[in-house]
Amino acid sequence: MKAIVRNTFGSADVLELEDVAKPELEDDGVLVRVRATSVNPADWYGMTGTPYVGRAEMGLRKPKSNRLGIDFAGTVEAVGRDVTQFRLGDEVFGARSGALAEYVCVRVAIASKPTNVTFEQAAAVPVAALTALQGLRDKGQLEPGQKVLINGASGGVGTFAVQIAKALGAEVTGVCSTKNVELARSLGADHVIDYTREDFTRSDQRYDLMLDIAGSRSWSECKRVLTPEAILVIVGGPKGTRLLGPLSHVLRLRLASLRSSQKVVFFLAKVNREDLEIMREFLEAGTVTPVIDRRYELGEIADAFRYLGDGHAQGKVVITV
Repeated sequence: MKAIVRNTFGSADVLELEDVAKPELEDDGVLVRVRATSVNPADWYGMTGTPYVGRAEMGLRKPKSNRLGIDFAGTVEAVGRDVTQFRLGDEVFGARSGALAEYVCVRVAIASKPTNVTFEQAAAVPVAALTALQGLRDKGQLEPGQKVLINGASGGVGTFAVQIAKALGAEVTGVCSTKNVELARSLGADHVIDYTREDFTRSDQRYDLMLDIAGSRSWSECKRVLTPEAILVIVGGPKGTRLLGPLSHVLRLRLASLRSSQKVVFFLAKVNREDLEIMREFLEAGTVTPVIDRRYELGEIADAFRYLGDGHAQGKVVITV
């Protein structure tokens, strides 16, 4: 099968489309013919090998695994003998390492694809949507009626966060640039702040929860718009140094907030079937609609990663396979 590989860390130039062995079907696994996948910041960091503190897991001198990608959507090609939930030909979506390929074998993070969304839309969901869901629901402890601020409302995680926060009953304020204001409004944001024209940290408004995706402001600025018991959930940040990457922003906020009554939380999403099922229900009901910025073919993967690395994607960058 065809798959994207990289045998060394570096820029998008290290990515290659090669023939590799098709994954073997396990007794409790599902072999999926991938129709679409999408790229996430985690894939970009995996390509570049940054931050360096992550090399213990990724590989010190070269990648431990030469494969990339996590999100996928496609059709079931075969099922293991212990699998009862899926059948040959079922349309599914989920998450599995090495998803930038024609086939993946999945054991845990897989769910049925709703018929009202395309393979491309479904492939945009797993990592970004589960990051938004778990950040708001689990780490942010969001309750209906609370006021939520989403700093970075127009990217992959942000577009899902606006819609999920609304679905969970929040009053949502999104922060984005001028060109994305109408997008944030169309997704259901009650209020939208154009950061090029207004400093949201100088607002008289106070928020019970802030989902920080952009990582553009300091703790002293953020805390001004948070209620005394508010939670700030960090799910992204600037690329930072090659040593620490976004972790430098996380560490600064965590250290600065140590004596505050407000809580700062950082986490990485955990892909699982239960939360994919929740997203399936949202998609089926039309409560959440994936936003796709650009589409690329698998052979154009270098261009897709370059665009992702620029950091200006409006929603998700999707790869058709």
